[in-house]
Amino acid sequence: MTDTFRTSKTDSSTDPGKPHLILVGLPGSGKSTVGALLGVKLNRTFLDFDAEIERREGVTISQVFGERGEAGFRALERTLTEELKAFGNMIVAPGGGWISDPDVVALVRPPARLAYLRVRPETALQRLGGAAGRPLLNRPDPLGELVKLLELRGPRYAAADLEVSTELLTPQQVAAEIAEKLTNLT
Repeated sequence: MTDTFRTSKTDSSTDPGKPHLILVGLPGSGKSTVGALLGVKLNRTFLDFDAEIERREGVTISQVFGERGEAGFRALERTLTEELKAFGNMIVAPGGGWISDPDVVALVRPPARLAYLRVRPETALQRLGGAAGRPLLNRPDPLGELVKLLELRGPRYAAADLEVSTELLTPQQVAAEIAEKLTNLT
């Protein structure tokens, strides 16, 4: 296989016969950090949508939002999701709002599995160090924005195949818990 994604390996770790594990949750829930750890732990390719979009577009996510708006960013996420159908067995970290479009989610689910990394908005904002670089939070009340996002997306997050609270666990502990719960799903 040719490297389509920056994070792709060129071995059988992207077996199209095996379902992806897609990490969902608020910004600051740990999707990127935990996803990278899970990739190593489970010997699976990890794909961070934001990093891939920045690589392909040659600009930051903030610039994508500034130039194309949220709809333009979500279109880029949709393109990546469509490409995922040709691969399998990856750990994927899309943007926090990826789950908001059921048509995009349906492109890969089933068979893809979703893991919800649950976090309180207050904790998420603290982890992010504020709203810098987060277009949907770069407003006068970033905590209020996170609360609104959780209210809007919460039911979709809760429909995931498994859920792990990231509040009091280290990223390594979250990865271990997801790996354990994943074996119970198969």
